[in-house]
Amino acid sequence: MSRRATRSVLARTGFAATGYVWLLLLTVVAVMLSSKAASAHEVRPAYLSIQEVAPNEFSVLFKTPMQGNARLALTALFSGGIETVTPIVSRPTGDAMVQTWRTRTREPMAGQRVLVDGLQNTMTDALVRVMFANGNTWTARLTPSEPSAVIPASQSAWAVFVTYVRQGIEHIIFGFDHLLFVTGLMLIVRGWSKLVKAVTAFTVAHSITLTCATLGWMTLPSRPVEALIAISIVMVAAEVVRMERGQLSLAIVRPWTVAFAFGLLHGFGFAGALSELGLPQGDIPLALLAFNIGVEVGQLAFIAVTLIAVYSIRQLVNIQRQAIVASAYAIGIVAAFWSVERLDAMLQ
Repeated sequence: MSRRATRSVLARTGFAATGYVWLLLLTVVAVMLSSKAASAHEVRPAYLSIQEVAPNEFSVLFKTPMQGNARLALTALFSGGIETVTPIVSRPTGDAMVQTWRTRTREPMAGQRVLVDGLQNTMTDALVRVMFANGNTWTARLTPSEPSAVIPASQSAWAVFVTYVRQGIEHIIFGFDHLLFVTGLMLIVRGWSKLVKAVTAFTVAHSITLTCATLGWMTLPSRPVEALIAISIVMVAAEVVRMERGQLSLAIVRPWTVAFAFGLLHGFGFAGALSELGLPQGDIPLALLAFNIGVEVGQLAFIAVTLIAVYSIRQLVNIQRQAIVASAYAIGIVAAFWSVERLDAMLQ
């Protein structure tokens, strides 16, 4: 069937472009709202830190995501003989439970298998970091399908790099607020050159604040940052509507400037996620670079998939102006919901 014939069939069956895109966006909105409400805590990783403080004696910190007032049912287990020498102290931090204690090993820690029991029943991962007294460190990412790993005596730089690249990719994939901002930016920007400038500005900006915040040079409280990120999405969605009405603004004429400004804000959000993961003390620059690369890979992959999807739809139907306006309103509604939710959490 020719393209013209396909369009004719679609028109006769009432399959208008606006209706198609609007239905798709309503589905996306429903998924995002439900996922944020039901499983936002599930996608945050757990974190297990094991530091040798004396021969065969280790200080343990175990951070697990909270679901309401209860933490995920996760337990750190070791294959060798482990003796707990201090009581386990638990303290909630708002969205996670932090437990600390000291253990003594009857067998060397290197060579033991560490298991995060219960991880296989969740949708989250666990980052494990072991620091030996001789300066050697080991970092690994455990998943529901592979909840255990053998602790080696040391770890290569390549293994650290791969671990944090994966964490960066996963963070942006599940970072719906960041992806909605990028989507709104793509609705404003018309033309490849402007899109490249805007995406580059956003990347450079959030890389700056991610680095500064991670290294402790500049920090902001996480809850106000998350609220401002949601508000930034509302503002971008409003700019899309303004552009479709034929109005002009700085965001419409020079979108890269707005992308850079808001990118600085989003970088603090990325830094908050990275601080939850923790960084290997001996490889902080490498882990920071790897996480940033992972974020960019995930972001570029999202942009590529979105552009391919839009191009494919345009081969079948004409995407009308009303569909773009509907997309902006859908993005704005979701972001407004997040804004109210996060402002309320900030004020509590």
